[in-house]
Amino acid sequence: MADNPKEKITPASRQYPDPQSKLKQDPPTTGHSWDGIEEYDNPMPRWWVWIFLITVVWSVGYWIAYPAWPGIQSATSGLLGYSSRANVAAEIDEFEARNETWFAQLVETDLDAIREDPDLHRFAVNAGASVFAAQCSQCHGTGGAGVQAAGYPNLLNDAWLWGGTMEDITTTVTWGIRNDDYPEARWSQMPAFGVDGLLDDQEITEITHYVLRMSGQDHDEALADAGAEEYEWNCASCHGDGGEGDYELGAPALNNQVWFYGGSEEAIRHSIYYSRFGVMPGFETRLREAEIRAVAAYVHQLGGGQ
Repeated sequence: MADNPKEKITPASRQYPDPQSKLKQDPPTTGHSWDGIEEYDNPMPRWWVWIFLITVVWSVGYWIAYPAWPGIQSATSGLLGYSSRANVAAEIDEFEARNETWFAQLVETDLDAIREDPDLHRFAVNAGASVFAAQCSQCHGTGGAGVQAAGYPNLLNDAWLWGGTMEDITTTVTWGIRNDDYPEARWSQMPAFGVDGLLDDQEITEITHYVLRMSGQDHDEALADAGAEEYEWNCASCHGDGGEGDYELGAPALNNQVWFYGGSEEAIRHSIYYSRFGVMPGFETRLREAEIRAVAAYVHQLGGGQ
């Protein structure tokens, strides 16, 4: 009998799919269950499996062709003989070969003429910066500001203990200061006026205040007046009548605010009483002549070389 199109469909007469029928078509599970939630055991997509297999084959080929497996003393070298260390060494050799032309020109050029060649001077400063970072920054600081408490000079100003010309700086770097390695090393010795009994405590105090006045600092005027004569007899021969210092003797200027060991009353008194004896190594056997000239050019341009 045909269905009656006019027959009214009610919720009770509507046919719904069996909710269990879909579950019967689901793939099997792994058997694991977490709080009642089961995991389907679906196979991996074919494209993913093939890519995985290709990577496995690729890795085996890579192990054979390139260094891969570490050993007790070395790694496997691989059939291609590739070496990242060898590549880096080859690049270093290539750039060093290029630089040799510049280094040769740096040695052949007069020191004062280096600045007149912009390209050569640029190369010297850049090469000197590398030398300075490796050999000089430990004492003078990475930026050349020095360490006042330890007596390492600030190279960023134009106050030079042994002169600030290119020739002066080159000589200082080559032979050093007050070392026993080179007879050519720059040498000076300030007397220890207190330890050696050359001056008594009162005289040292007077000279200290005279130096404070000379450098424009707070001082006792009466003590400074008394120290003027003591300074003339004991200090002026090296530091100058006006405290201007002497490059030839390595005597620092005392009429400014530049200090190697500090400019306080206590620091100045300590210098007079005990003396100072800073030592700088020479680099004649540590660096090539071209490298010494390069670092001299770098230092010269840091703070207004003479």
